[in-house]
Amino acid sequence: MQTGAPFSFERFTFPDLKTLLAKASPLRSGDLLAGLAASSDEERVAARFALADVPLKRFLSEALVPYEDDDVTRMIIDDHDADAFAPVSSMTVGDFRNWLLGDDATPEALKHLAPGLTPEMVAAVSKLMRNQDLIAVAKKCHVVTAFRNTIGLPGHLSVRLQPNHPTDDPAGVAASILDGLMHGSGDAVIGINPATDSPEAMIELLKLIDEVRERIDIPTQSCVLAHVTTAIDVMARNAPVDLVFQSIAGTQKANESFGITQAMLAEAEDAAKGLKRGTVGNNVMYFETGQGAALSADAHEGIDQQTVEARAYAVARKYSPLLVNTVVGFIGPEYLFDGKQITRAGLEDHFCGKLLGVPMGCDVCYTNHAEADQDDMDNLLTLLGVAGCNFVIGVPGADDIMLNYQSTSFHDAMYLRSVLGLQPAPEFAAWLRKMEILDQHGRTRPQLDGQAAQNLLAWSGAA
Repeated sequence: MQTGAPFSFERFTFPDLKTLLAKASPLRSGDLLAGLAASSDEERVAARFALADVPLKRFLSEALVPYEDDDVTRMIIDDHDADAFAPVSSMTVGDFRNWLLGDDATPEALKHLAPGLTPEMVAAVSKLMRNQDLIAVAKKCHVVTAFRNTIGLPGHLSVRLQPNHPTDDPAGVAASILDGLMHGSGDAVIGINPATDSPEAMIELLKLIDEVRERIDIPTQSCVLAHVTTAIDVMARNAPVDLVFQSIAGTQKANESFGITQAMLAEAEDAAKGLKRGTVGNNVMYFETGQGAALSADAHEGIDQQTVEARAYAVARKYSPLLVNTVVGFIGPEYLFDGKQITRAGLEDHFCGKLLGVPMGCDVCYTNHAEADQDDMDNLLTLLGVAGCNFVIGVPGADDIMLNYQSTSFHDAMYLRSVLGLQPAPEFAAWLRKMEILDQHGRTRPQLDGQAAQNLLAWSGAA
């Protein structure tokens, strides 16, 4: 009888939480670029076994970035709600995973738990989960916000209408707004990335959106995605600002690279709330994030890109935003190489944000040099719809001609609502029915010969 080679063992050691979290992460190109990824599948599995045994309480005593060096760490620790944390405080990461997937983790229980969780806790548990686990738990997390309509209700899917134009041409922007509205998009926000970040350009675009909103009484909100300091400037000039935008990240250094501080965000939130432009709510902030943002600024502090991304959601949570959007594949294949990595990242980001009580949406997207295509985006879009994503992005033809990347189209949002039986935000859906854009069955079937549609077409032609 022949015997095989002797069985060998390999020992792996993980000196601290930062290393353990990085080695347990699913493979992605950004962590390889940063030199943080596990060296083998065996090391990755060993890290996950070790991570499953880590008590959740350890994340409150071992900071990934020192408390005295980083204002995001200070925010996470200082704002932690010990009472909310109490029901899971005795659990390990593995126990927490099992609890989340069980019947006791109801939507109400998860809502009360959110202030007691830190980004590092939710990032850790996500690393022990398959894609279906991320979907199943996120589906139970209902994060509802409001401004002129109500976003995030179960059974609803909102869409950001993104009418970008490479020169901010009013006619081009208006044509894209018309296209989106006639396809039932725009309830999350009509949000423009300006070609020029200046107060004058921002004011002109805000006036353009506000004119059509007031002319045909659209229950939605507008946003021009200029820097927060530009928004503060134009609010002082009485510009019609609904939502204040800012890109954010998960370390102080990364946010400084964006030219922002927490004091700036607080000032902008106070100024926008003071305008009292909301009708059904007063969530006035719109944040965007994305895995790889901190690393691309060399400001990740040695943290793996998924964990540092989750820390950005703690920044967002501080300011009670209407919308938080992970622009999941935008930064490029250096950070998320292919469709598989983009899909995993999108599901992780949505799960982590929702578990922290953040109103998560997702720009399901990729750059043209990534190993991904529109079929990959179809897959992620569908999975996020099942997971209860608050909103997605609508771009004419799915091709953003100003930012030069591939996203999702108005038709993609129609598909998702149709196959999953989802509706727009209630107030916006009522407006769509009045405009004869939604039919009696809730389908997007615009009646172009109706008076309401003719009014919209007339505005677009005038613009």
